[in-house]
Amino acid sequence: MPYGDLEWLALTQEETIEPDLPICDPHHHFWDYRSIRIPYQRYLLHELIADISSGHNVKSTVFIETTAMYKLDGPVELRSVGEVEFVQGLAAASASGLYGDYKAAAAIVGKADLNLGDKVEVVLDALQAASPNRFRGIRYACGWDSHPEVENRAKKEQLLDPKFQQGAKILAKKGLTLDNTVYFPQLPELAAFANAVPDLTIVSNHIGGLLRVGPYGHRDDEVIPEWKRNIDTLAECPNVYMKLGGLGQPRYGFDWYTREQPIDSISLAEDLAPLLEYCIEKFGPERCMFECNFPPDKVSYSFNVLYNAFKILSKSYSKSERAAMFHDTAVKVYNINE
Repeated sequence: MPYGDLEWLALTQEETIEPDLPICDPHHHFWDYRSIRIPYQRYLLHELIADISSGHNVKSTVFIETTAMYKLDGPVELRSVGEVEFVQGLAAASASGLYGDYKAAAAIVGKADLNLGDKVEVVLDALQAASPNRFRGIRYACGWDSHPEVENRAKKEQLLDPKFQQGAKILAKKGLTLDNTVYFPQLPELAAFANAVPDLTIVSNHIGGLLRVGPYGHRDDEVIPEWKRNIDTLAECPNVYMKLGGLGQPRYGFDWYTREQPIDSISLAEDLAPLLEYCIEKFGPERCMFECNFPPDKVSYSFNVLYNAFKILSKSYSKSERAAMFHDTAVKVYNINE
């Protein structure tokens, strides 16, 4: 079975559950990486619309940076403005109504280097100018691990660096958000950072970066308890929100993407529930939001199956709690006007 094959995904078809439940999906990407051999090398507006048109009531979405479509020249720190300009155009096309009643990329999260300290304000101003009505913040990946098999995306203890925190305070001053990606052993470091910048709204991506492959593979009896302890620590920070998703990526250790037939929503809900419910218990529904993380997670399941699974596993929560996790929390955090 080809990795992430669309014909393979089509082998599992389901009726959409609760098709009227409003959804704001807070985490997807746009890119065109046809020069790189990855699943879903092209994922633009047409591809997103095809996914979210599967039957669920998706009102709006949030674009999260992927270092795509950067400017080729000019100051290095300003080249990320190109990505926001690119996505602003796709969002405007979506808002035209020609592609359906969706507001794709109603909020845009770009990239700026917080290691610039106070000087990051110039970059943030340029990003804001590129999308005056949709730019809401940045994402900065801080993943670091001592194991050589794990890809490092930042220097060790990046979040504790004084200049990085200085840049984060500029972000907070401007009323912008920080999406953050780390590996689960770093969650106490993220908590210390959150406490150092209490006015900054921080969104922890993909249930805090759980790892269950490589040096962390086949060690759930050690890894899961450590992840839970670290989630407990992070949840004590009132300015941190949690995204519930991202588990379709192979590094989360599930075999869904290797199966002869894609997983169904009932089975997916059973697999997801122990991890997602723990996050909901600790953060509360008002600080949690279901995410698709497409196209990376699309290698494991379709959008329709994923959101059916979210609806199945959230059945026991109240109407208001479910509204928060599917829509209201994301709309509040990213200041979306639907």
